[in-house]
Amino acid sequence: MKANGPTAPRLRRDTALRRVAREARPFLRARTGAVLRLAGWSLLEFAQTFLSGYGVARALDDGFLAGRPATGLLWLAVAAVAVLPSVLAARGVFGRLADLVEPLRDGLVRRAVSRALGGALGRSGDVSTRSLSQVTHQSEIARDGWAGLVLTLRSFAFTAAGAVTGLLALAPALLLIVLPPLAVGAALFLATLPPMAARQRAYLAADEAYAAHAGELAASVRDIAAAGTAGRTVAESEALAETQLAASRSLARWSAVRVLALAVCGRFPPLLLLLAAPWLLRNGLTAGALVGALTYLTQALAPAVQALMTMLGTAGGRLVVVLDRFTDAPPPPEDDPPQAVRDSAPPPPEDDQPQAVRDSAPQQADETTRPAVPAPVTATSPSPRRAPAPVAELHEVTFAYGPRARPVLDRLSLTIAPGEHLAVVGPSGSGKSTLAAVLAGVEPPTGGAVRWRGRPVRAADATSVRVLLPQHAYVFSGSLRDNLRYLRPDARDRAIADAAEAIGLEPLLSRLGSLDADVVPDRLSQGERQLVALGRAYLAAPPLLILDEATSRLDPAAETRAELACAALPGALVVVAHRLSSARRAGRTLVMDGPHTRCGTPAELLRSSALYRDLAGLWEPEDEDARGGGPVPDAPDAAAVAGRLGTVGTGQDASIGSGDEERGVRSSPPPSPV
Repeated sequence: MKANGPTAPRLRRDTALRRVAREARPFLRARTGAVLRLAGWSLLEFAQTFLSGYGVARALDDGFLAGRPATGLLWLAVAAVAVLPSVLAARGVFGRLADLVEPLRDGLVRRAVSRALGGALGRSGDVSTRSLSQVTHQSEIARDGWAGLVLTLRSFAFTAAGAVTGLLALAPALLLIVLPPLAVGAALFLATLPPMAARQRAYLAADEAYAAHAGELAASVRDIAAAGTAGRTVAESEALAETQLAASRSLARWSAVRVLALAVCGRFPPLLLLLAAPWLLRNGLTAGALVGALTYLTQALAPAVQALMTMLGTAGGRLVVVLDRFTDAPPPPEDDPPQAVRDSAPPPPEDDQPQAVRDSAPQQADETTRPAVPAPVTATSPSPRRAPAPVAELHEVTFAYGPRARPVLDRLSLTIAPGEHLAVVGPSGSGKSTLAAVLAGVEPPTGGAVRWRGRPVRAADATSVRVLLPQHAYVFSGSLRDNLRYLRPDARDRAIADAAEAIGLEPLLSRLGSLDADVVPDRLSQGERQLVALGRAYLAAPPLLILDEATSRLDPAAETRAELACAALPGALVVVAHRLSSARRAGRTLVMDGPHTRCGTPAELLRSSALYRDLAGLWEPEDEDARGGGPVPDAPDAAAVAGRLGTVGTGQDASIGSGDEERGVRSSPPPSPV
C-alpha cells in the first residue's frame, strides 16, 4: 500500500527507528558492562539531587523553624557537600561515555569503508562519494549526537529518580500535584515527534531543492540569459521558494506546540504547587516540605525535562536520520552504459571565453520546411537583386573585460546574411568565445553596436533570433523527448525523429530505447550531451545558430554530420571551430588573433593571413610584409592549396575594423606578427 500525504514521512520515520533500534540492541548488549559502570557513577548525581531538596526541607522544619539554627546549618551543609561527589563523578561519567561512543564511530567508519570498497569492486554507482561523506562528516555527527543523547538520558533518568524519591520522602501528596502536568507535557511532546519529523523532512527536502536550484542558477546566469528563459527560471525559483516557505511555516507551527509542551512540563508544576500550597498546608504539609518540593521542581526536574526534550527534538532526530544512512542496504551494482559517441577528438585548448551559454531559439511550427537529411551548403555569388536583410551585424564593436583591460574585440564590423555559414578560428585566447557571446547578445559590447535583423539587440528578441550552444551542453533529468523539445514544446514526433536522424542521435536513442526513456545526465558522455543539445537546436531551427565549440567532444565523422545538418537549416550558422575541418566546410572564415582579424574564403585567407596558413599546417618563416598582410614571398599557390583543403564556395563581403582595404576586408590596426 502506497502512503500518500503527511503519513508518508511518518511511515519512513517509523521504519528508520525500527532499523536503528534493530542495530542498536546488539551493540548495547555487547557493552552492558560499560552501561552499568556509567549508571554506577550516575548514582552520585541521584544522591546529590535527592539531598538538595530534602536537605532544604529538613533545614527549615528541623532547624530554623524549630528554633535550632545549628541543625538547620548542618542540613544545609549536607546539601552543599552532596554537590562535590557529583562534580568528581563527571570524570568517571565521561570515561565510561567514551566506552560507548568511540566504538560506535569506529563501527560506522568500518561499515562505510567496507561499503565503499564493495561498491568500487561491484561498480555500484556513486557509492564512493556517499561513503566519503559518511567517513568524514556523518560519522562525526553520529558520534556527537550519540554522546549528547547518552549524557542527557542519563542525567534525566537519575535526576528525575532523585527528585521523585525526594518528593515521596517529603510528602506523597506532592506527587498528585506535580506528576499530572509532567505527564501531560510529556504526552504532548511525544505527540509532536511524528509530525515534527515529517515537517522537518519536508523542510529539508525543500531547502535542498532550492539550494540545488540556486547553485545551478549561480553557475548559469549567462546561460539563462542566452536561452531567454529568465521568466521560466523566475517562476521556478518562486515556486521552490513558496514550497520552502510553506514547509518552514508548518515546521514553525509545530515548534510552537513543542514550546507549549516544554512550558507545561517546566512551568506548570511549580505554579500548580504554589496554587495548591494553602490546601496542602491545611492538610499537614510542612513549610519545609513545600520549599523542598519547589527546590526539586525548579533546580532539578524542570531543567532535566527541558534538556531531554530539546535533545530529543533536535539532535535525536538528526541522529536517527544519520544512523539510518548507515543501516540501509547499499545500492545494487549497475553496468556501465555503452558510449554511443566516442570522444576521440582531443579536448579544445582553454580559450578566453566567458561563461558557457545555453541555447535559445524560436519555436517554429512549420515542420515541413526542415529537410530530413542534411545536404552540403555552397555559398553563391551575390545576386544583382536586392540582398535580404542581414540576420546579425556588428558595427565597430569593441569589447574589453574591464575599464583598463586590453580590448578583446577592437572596432570589429561583421555582417552575417541569412543562410550563411561562417567559421571562426584562431588560437586559444584570441576572443572567439567572446565574439560568440557578443554576437548572441549575452555580453553587451563596450563600444559599437550589435543588430539583429536591422534592429538593436533586445533581450525580448533573443528567443526569436538566435540559439547559442556552448562547449558544455545543457542536459537535464527527464525524458529524451523533453530534452529535445526544450526550445520547441509543440514539436511532433515526426519532427523529433527527423532531427535525431539528421544530427546522429540514433545510437543514443537505440541505447535508451525510446524518446520517453529517462535521461540521467551523469550517465551520458560529453559527446552524447552535445548531440542532445545539437538536436534541440536543430529542432528549433533559429534564424541564427551559433556553435561555440559545441562539437568539441564528437569524433570527426559525427562532427561533420552534425555541422552539415545545422548548415542545411534555413538560418545562418556561425561555428567557433576547434578543428580546421569546420572552417573548410564554411563558405566564409573569420580568423581571430585578439583584436587583429582577417575574413574571407579559404583561398583568400591563404594569400592574406599567415595565421591561417599556420593553422592549416602550412607554416613558413615570415618577413615584415607577410606580417602586415601583404604579399608573401614564395607563398604556395592559393588555388592549389585551397583545393587540397576542400574549399566550399565563395565568401561574402565583410568589413573588419578600418584601414587598408581588400575585397570585403578592412583591418585596423595592421595585424601583429603571428
